[in-house]
Amino acid sequence: MRPIAIVGAIQEELAGLKQALQNTHTVSLGSRQVTTGTWHGQQVVLALSHIGKVAAATTATALIERFDVSDMVFTGVAGGLGPGVNVGDMVVATEFLQHDMDASPLFPAYEVPMYGRAHFPTDLHLTQSLKSAADSVLKNPAQWIDMDVLRELHVHTPQVHTGLVVSGDRFVSTTAESQDLQARQPKALAVEMEGAAVAQVCHDYGVPFAAVRTISDRADDSATIDFSRFIQEVASRYSLALLGTWLGARAIT
Repeated sequence: MRPIAIVGAIQEELAGLKQALQNTHTVSLGSRQVTTGTWHGQQVVLALSHIGKVAAATTATALIERFDVSDMVFTGVAGGLGPGVNVGDMVVATEFLQHDMDASPLFPAYEVPMYGRAHFPTDLHLTQSLKSAADSVLKNPAQWIDMDVLRELHVHTPQVHTGLVVSGDRFVSTTAESQDLQARQPKALAVEMEGAAVAQVCHDYGVPFAAVRTISDRADDSATIDFSRFIQEVASRYSLALLGTWLGARAIT
């Protein structure tokens, strides 16, 4: 049975997932320490990519080469961009784009040189199954997280969104940056720093890829949330509930 790769960029995002694995074993992969194990009877490789496109691409490539993974899923947090994409919501990506890719005038802005494309779609079946799991989790978020914690962190009636997510090697945290990015990519729902690189690697190898991001802030000056607390008490628990639900459904089918 080929394993499923689950990847995140920040250690706290993966802590609960690591505890959920059974029959675990630590494997050195270059400078990475990855954990193999089983979850709902399925083989899983859990990896911390670190932050940024190069680190994410390196990790994705190594996982594919070393473990011949059947699917790759990225989980973690992102900044909200699209209208109605609020703190505590989940965004299931349908495609990725590098918002800082610009090899013009040799190639059109955002197009990855030699690929003839700017957008890298996620796997349709994998994305739909993760969307179903996300819908199930957010129907009753209190099952996973104390409602007082959600209120303290300004999470109200969290929703699931699907669409474009953009990636770049810059932490977008001001209103000016956010507005500029929205003007350049009006369909973008969220912004982060890894997904587009992993999508490109998986495209190269023909590995199905999907990603789910929890919105931790609005990527602007209004962010007032304790970021570390949000990851530990909301985003990491969302990821645990989502991926546990998803793998449980896969085990049945």
